Amino acid sequence: MVGTRRAAAAIGTSRASLFRKKRPAVPKTTAERPVHPKRLTSGERSAIVDVLHSERFADSAPRAIVATLLEEGRYLCAPRTMYRILAEHGELRERRNQRRHPKRAAPTVTATQPNEAWVWDVTKVRGPTKGSFFYLAVIMDLFSRYILAWACENSESAHVATTLFGEATRHYGITPGQLVVHADRGSAMKSKALAELFEQLGIRKSHSRPRCSNDNPHMESAFKTYKYAPAYPGRFADIGEAKDYARAAFPMYNTHHRHSSLAFLTPETVFTGKANDIIARKQATLDRAYESNPGRFPKGRPIAPALPARVVINPDRGVEAIQEAH
Repeated sequence: MVGTRRAAAAIGTSRASLFRKKRPAVPKTTAERPVHPKRLTSGERSAIVDVLHSERFADSAPRAIVATLLEEGRYLCAPRTMYRILAEHGELRERRNQRRHPKRAAPTVTATQPNEAWVWDVTKVRGPTKGSFFYLAVIMDLFSRYILAWACENSESAHVATTLFGEATRHYGITPGQLVVHADRGSAMKSKALAELFEQLGIRKSHSRPRCSNDNPHMESAFKTYKYAPAYPGRFADIGEAKDYARAAFPMYNTHHRHSSLAFLTPETVFTGKANDIIARKQATLDRAYESNPGRFPKGRPIAPALPARVVINPDRGVEAIQEAH
């Protein structure tokens, strides 16, 4: 015969818990809840439903129904109560004919090397007075984040876009079928003139979804880096000053900005194919540091960050970008 204390200790519980489990359960008595005096009776609810379903009020909103009945000397319930009754009957839905926007697949663009995919966009830079702007168009290589070409003008236009792409493709030796260009759906990006140029050059197009600002994230990030630089003036006295700043800022970005998504290499290093050599030099330096004092590296031999094998817009969320019909 085992005592209660020893039995409780053996199963890891207390004696009080054992006694409670042995005690017969006391049946719970549930008192009937009184009907709230404000509650509508079933007859009143049926009368409200009949009014809502009547030909006179079938197309009226509950607030309008209540207002009309009050003018006639009748009060059934509050408008919110009518909405609750309609919801109970599954009759709360949008009855107006409204445009339904079709769901569009997220565009997916992949780059595994420089000059395989370009992204571009136009951003406003502030002019000398409130409400005045200049328009900065920038083309960037997706894989390396290298700024390939730019133009700053008084307005955004298809002419600026075609001129910019014509010069950039010639300068970098783009061949037909080599390149896909991703952009949003601005007027210059969707212009007929630019579409015809892309067709002549054998360039495939990719566009962001309508009203979706997240489909060109790499270009948006570059613009933020550009505008949040310590030397950025905020406003430019004239378009010449805006061009002078861009003329100095973009080479600095290409050659000095160490990008966290590029293993802290510069865009120029990746674009010119020097990334592997520099990563190897970094690894050799880390190896020497580890060999000289392994105790400073409790997690073992340090590894230099590697360059991503590919850069993807909307990874695993859409279909590969294809040329759109003009």
